[in-house]
Amino acid sequence: MADDDLLPVVSFGNLMSEGIALSRRGQHDKALGCFNDALKLRAGDKHCLITRSKCFLRLGDTENSLKDAEASLQIDNTFYEGLYQKAETLYAMGDFEFALVFYHRGRRLRPDLHKFQLGIHKAEEAIINCIGSKECHFLAPMSLDNAQNKPKDQKDQKQTKKQSPKTEQQLLGRLYADKAYMEKLLKDEDLMQSSTRQGVKVMDLVLDGISYLNQRRDFWQQQKPIYARVYERKVLRQVRAQDKKQKPSDIARSIAKEMEDIELMLARGSAEQSCRKAERLLKKIQAWSENEVPNKHELIGNLYSCIGNAQLAMGQMEAALHSHKMDLECAREHTLTDAISRALDNIGHVYARIGKFQQAINTWEEKIPLAQSSLEKAWLFHEIGRCYLELDKAEVAQDYGEQSLQSADEEGDVEWQLHATVLVAQAQVKLKDYQSAILNFEKALEKARLVPSEAAQNGIIAVRGWIISEHITPG
Repeated sequence: MADDDLLPVVSFGNLMSEGIALSRRGQHDKALGCFNDALKLRAGDKHCLITRSKCFLRLGDTENSLKDAEASLQIDNTFYEGLYQKAETLYAMGDFEFALVFYHRGRRLRPDLHKFQLGIHKAEEAIINCIGSKECHFLAPMSLDNAQNKPKDQKDQKQTKKQSPKTEQQLLGRLYADKAYMEKLLKDEDLMQSSTRQGVKVMDLVLDGISYLNQRRDFWQQQKPIYARVYERKVLRQVRAQDKKQKPSDIARSIAKEMEDIELMLARGSAEQSCRKAERLLKKIQAWSENEVPNKHELIGNLYSCIGNAQLAMGQMEAALHSHKMDLECAREHTLTDAISRALDNIGHVYARIGKFQQAINTWEEKIPLAQSSLEKAWLFHEIGRCYLELDKAEVAQDYGEQSLQSADEEGDVEWQLHATVLVAQAQVKLKDYQSAILNFEKALEKARLVPSEAAQNGIIAVRGWIISEHITPG
């Protein structure tokens, strides 16, 4: 009997199932081998290409991830999973504007899928920040600022000194004093030459933490949190067909085009132009009858939301708050649940940006019953927890961090498991529960390796080392 006859027969389906299982366990290299073998059996299978593309992306190989996503679209240019994966890969590459294009294409094909709307807003915000919003983004999920004293590294101190103290304080908030303290530590040669019990130099820990902080600062300057504060704006392009009149459908097409223009203007940094266009369209829609625009009230609320987002981008905080409250008023008057959720989200975000953390908490807690998925709950609980941490209510912050982690576990989202675990650890540092904080930072480190994020790993290692060296008594 030939040796080949003794080999088990491996099917395409078995290889796919095994690859997916390995990928879920974080064994992406092994999973990749399964997908490669599966494609040898069924070349050009679009579903396998997308699954392999996701695996490449997890491994940080964006070039091959993009190739597989594009290959799936060459087979079927209406394959919505291919559009989504291409958008996700472009986003990971920092090509936010092209990512936005493909998120929009996907939403046009599948307006029912929440992930395309989420993608649109995270890409829009990334573009705005990349263009140069100078406002400090308050809720960066991977921020370790409340867990350690974090300076800028020596290389970046020259750049930092060029900024005004006021700008520096806006960027660092309460960490401004911590930064000055850590800069003094860097000048302490004896301390910098000392080592922890594990033999790691304190200077290496400090510089690793500094490097991490700078990387996160630059990253979050470009893009806001991965959840992107889901606005859930419904453009509502499907207006009821009118048998006798063509005009309503013409109006619907015109509105859909103008709404898309408004969003793209904001995404490209033209907030003032976007705001003016939205205000003009709002006046036109208010003048039309419900026969002409059956979804009139939803569109009015949506436009108030667009105006508020543009005003926020321009730094007009009070105006933005007023616009989002108008959106909420309209949504409540007409019992539009999704719009109520969107407006509460935006109002809470504005409050957080202006430092009114208790108002942000009250607003977001009202939104909790409206959250539609575990992922949405994960970031919502995280945001609320961060606000409580800002108010020095670490025990409540820890509780919300644990709720965020539970929701992230339900969703199976490793990245949000990471963010939530870090929040819990930050709260435990505030509570001086250093042993528990170290354990949670170690769990976070495991998650950071799965994401994967070398910068996050370095930052967590630095924080853990700092806690050990400063607060754990050698036994």
